[in-house]
Amino acid sequence: MAIQTNKISATQIDDVLGLFDQYMIFYKQPSAPEKYKSYLLQRLRNNEAMIYVAYNDNETPVGFVLNYQSFSSVSQGKTIILNDLFVCPRSRKKGIATQLVACSVALAKEVGAVRVNLATAKDNVSGQALYEKLGFIKDTDYFSYGFAVLS
Repeated sequence: MAIQTNKISATQIDDVLGLFDQYMIFYKQPSAPEKYKSYLLQRLRNNEAMIYVAYNDNETPVGFVLNYQSFSSVSQGKTIILNDLFVCPRSRKKGIATQLVACSVALAKEVGAVRVNLATAKDNVSGQALYEKLGFIKDTDYFSYGFAVLS
């Protein structure tokens, strides 16, 4: 199976919507395609996110990676945050996630970023194995914290 990855624009949002909904369900969020569509469209139209979609031979979307650009004061440079990565279950173990991560790394190089950052769930052992296999290093120096502003 040949996989093609493309950076999508707002006009192609429907290519990622079903996958994004599955991703959100995986992370125990409700299915809400219209809500997610609005969110993703806003990110793309405001140039706040870059989304790459993987397509199979039949041009069916089978995975995506969503990246945000940020900065690191300590490193004095741009960073890419690989925020969301998902491959539909029937298409896993075929190298698609590796190709999508490669899109994030290529984007980082394109914009002159100093690194690609990501976080994943503690129980996402397969994701952790992939990231480590690709050369990502688990941070042992810093703890990650969050503060919920909206409830």
